[in-house]
Amino acid sequence: MIDVDYCQTMAKYNQWMNFRLYALCADLSDGDRRQDRGAFFKSIHGTLNHLLYGDRAWLGRFTHQPLTGLAIGQDLYENFDELRQAREQCDKEILIWVQRITADWLAKPFTFHSKADGKTHTLPTWTLVVHLFNHQTHHRGQITTLLSQLGIDPGVTDLPWLPDLATAVGAGIGGADIGDPSVDPSP
Repeated sequence: MIDVDYCQTMAKYNQWMNFRLYALCADLSDGDRRQDRGAFFKSIHGTLNHLLYGDRAWLGRFTHQPLTGLAIGQDLYENFDELRQAREQCDKEILIWVQRITADWLAKPFTFHSKADGKTHTLPTWTLVVHLFNHQTHHRGQITTLLSQLGIDPGVTDLPWLPDLATAVGAGIGGADIGDPSVDPSP
């Protein structure tokens, strides 16, 4: 089972990576961001929208404020700047949310209804929280591949290079300030 420190670390990693990827994507033309490149959600723009959709859907379930009226694969924002602002806000909400979760909550069963298969599921809460963070990493990996195919080096994306992560060891990651997400951790 995971612990609260894991959740806090992954939330900070999520914010850091999203900040970096959106900065790279901002330098692309709208046409390049929207071009169907054969990814599951077709384009960089579509994948960024899906990532936000997934985070809002899971966060909504966890906070009892469900995401309604939207379908999987539907773009939440057509405008990149609005999408970026919504992403930054969602990342802040995830950071606040992980400060409130507890080990007891992670250990409990969690029941949710899936739009993906139309069924109701009950699983250990911690597995669903892992899924939230795994889902983010999975689709950001797709975006880094698409950027690489455009000749754009996304730089270091590995968790051990999260800024200030080493200083959090021993102090407990939850109490550490991971720092500015814009910091380039290149070794």
